[in-house]
Amino acid sequence: MRFLFNHGKSVAPQEPVQAAVPELHAAQLAAAYYGERQGGDLYDFVRVTSNRVLFGLLDMAGRLEENSAVVSAAQQTFRTRSPELFSANDVNEPDAMAELCLELNRAIMAAEGGIRSCPAFAGCYNEDLGTICYFNAGHTPGLLRDLTGITELAATGLPLGLFSHATCEAPLVALPPGAALLLVSRGLLEGKRRREEFGLDRVKSGLQQATHETAKELCAHVIDGVQQFMRKPPVHNDVTALALVRAGNSKPSIGGELAGRARF
Repeated sequence: MRFLFNHGKSVAPQEPVQAAVPELHAAQLAAAYYGERQGGDLYDFVRVTSNRVLFGLLDMAGRLEENSAVVSAAQQTFRTRSPELFSANDVNEPDAMAELCLELNRAIMAAEGGIRSCPAFAGCYNEDLGTICYFNAGHTPGLLRDLTGITELAATGLPLGLFSHATCEAPLVALPPGAALLLVSRGLLEGKRRREEFGLDRVKSGLQQATHETAKELCAHVIDGVQQFMRKPPVHNDVTALALVRAGNSKPSIGGELAGRARF
């Protein structure tokens, strides 16, 4: 297996760059591609305040050579506008996240000079509160695992890059101690054996059964799962995973006691 984790190395001009993953208080972030990027998957992280970190996963349509400039424009917007929108201690996170979604959408359309579909999931993790404010613009559902089981964080709006005035709702969810959030790209779900896709249900099952304690191990676990299912390297498309794991005294499991997860 060959996983490419984020270690803060830059790549060629005109292409997206990768920042070092921020260190969190009592939590971990990690993301990984399988092998070399081929398409439009991009993950990124920005620390915006002493207690807030933004993370995102974009899944832009097209091959790498076709979309690198557009992905780079989206990343530049994400990195420059996130600190400006979230810097105030009393910021309204849902409003700021909705504005970030709108600006990313317009940046993608401007760089493309037209329409290019870009499903995206972005979240703001508040370390003091253990909450995630997020938008899901037509992306595969985020999977939140806690003591109650797994909750799907479904789409809250259309993919970016299609309509200039499209908006996304930005819900707020709690990440209890010991809980994990997992994001995967469409390419991971589309891994096939014969004519059967790996699919979201297998990702959910693997997440529920995982005993890994670190975010990096969880990313490797889910990518390894699709490779074992396909019985060959998953090089059909970008295969990407991103995980946020909050430290806790016990591992989540099905059938546990209610863990105080809240959705606002």
